[in-house]
Amino acid sequence: MLREIVLDTETTGTDARGGDRLIEIGCVELINHVQTGQTFHRLVNPQRAVSEGAFAVHGISDAMLADKPVFADIVDAFVKFCGDARLVIHNAPFDVGFLNMEYGRLGPAAPPQIVLEDVVDTLLLARRRHPGAANNLDALCNRYGIDTTRRVKHGALLDAQILAEVYVELLGGKQTSLGLSVAEPAETAAVLAAVDSGPVGPRPMRSRLTDPERERHAAFVAGLGTNAVWREYMSDPETA
Repeated sequence: MLREIVLDTETTGTDARGGDRLIEIGCVELINHVQTGQTFHRLVNPQRAVSEGAFAVHGISDAMLADKPVFADIVDAFVKFCGDARLVIHNAPFDVGFLNMEYGRLGPAAPPQIVLEDVVDTLLLARRRHPGAANNLDALCNRYGIDTTRRVKHGALLDAQILAEVYVELLGGKQTSLGLSVAEPAETAAVLAAVDSGPVGPRPMRSRLTDPERERHAAFVAGLGTNAVWREYMSDPETA
């Protein structure tokens, strides 16, 4: 079973080293590339002002953050949700830089720093698959026909949910979705458990043929002669 966490953040600005802080975390759980419906979402009091440029992007104001917990108060829940899952992030150096900066402020009790090389960066995946094209999240959604009408402003959880859809497309499409709704995590888990229980071989062909069909096929093979190539592969023509 492959567990991954698609993650996005919003911040007070773009310069983690210059003192900008993280203000929102959104995470979406994937099991074998299928959204389970399990998410993590927190707004965080950055203890500093949100820049005008950042506010124009995500619309999260200082007033909205004033009564929210500081990062130290939510980090344990965040780390527990992620567990040992692989992180999936668009433009990973940005988000990882802010998370590691926040970890560094926590002192000896801080979680281990996130290793960038262990993160799946969907921006790099997109650049390899679509060289020379625009590969921001909006451009990828347009390319893959993913609905973004809910995305009036950037938001960490919504962007993580959209990125999860983009990620599956970058991997080759929705063949791994098993046809399940994101709102049905229990059903998703049950089906995945069944898939993991062992290989399921094809049903014998005999069960898919009617008696008249088997008779016509046997007559066809008999008419090919004793040296027909078919006989080298099928010891019993009726099972074809």
